[in-house]
Amino acid sequence: MRHYELLVILKPTLTDEEKSSQVELLKDLLGKNEAVIEVIEDKGTRNLAYEIQKHKRGHYYVIYFKAPSNVIAEIERMIRFNEEIIKFMTVKYENKKEIAFWETLSNNVKKSNQKIEEKTEAKTEEKPQEEAKVQEEA
Repeated sequence: MRHYELLVILKPTLTDEEKSSQVELLKDLLGKNEAVIEVIEDKGTRNLAYEIQKHKRGHYYVIYFKAPSNVIAEIERMIRFNEEIIKFMTVKYENKKEIAFWETLSNNVKKSNQKIEEKTEAKTEEKPQEEAKVQEEA
């Protein structure tokens, strides 16, 4: 299995639910084509270097995955049918240095995602404590 990076730019007009459904569609597409997704990175909404399909901004996602080389053409063909994706790019990592770099990138994303999850968990744990303090004061 080869190492790949898929950059996808979604329309900026999509709601959060539509963006998450598009990511789920991409996950399903990759899963059906024997790909193993390592991590998905949400880069957020950014300005485009040039206007694409009358859009000046786009929401970026980067997916790091491993897949057989013969399924990439099918994955790209299916992505072309999706009207919510305004641009995409697949990068193949071939030699040892590139694969090591791919592993570093995916591990860094995993670590940053874990930190974000820990912060959100800590905030959700703090809220009930704050509410209890407010109720005690009243």
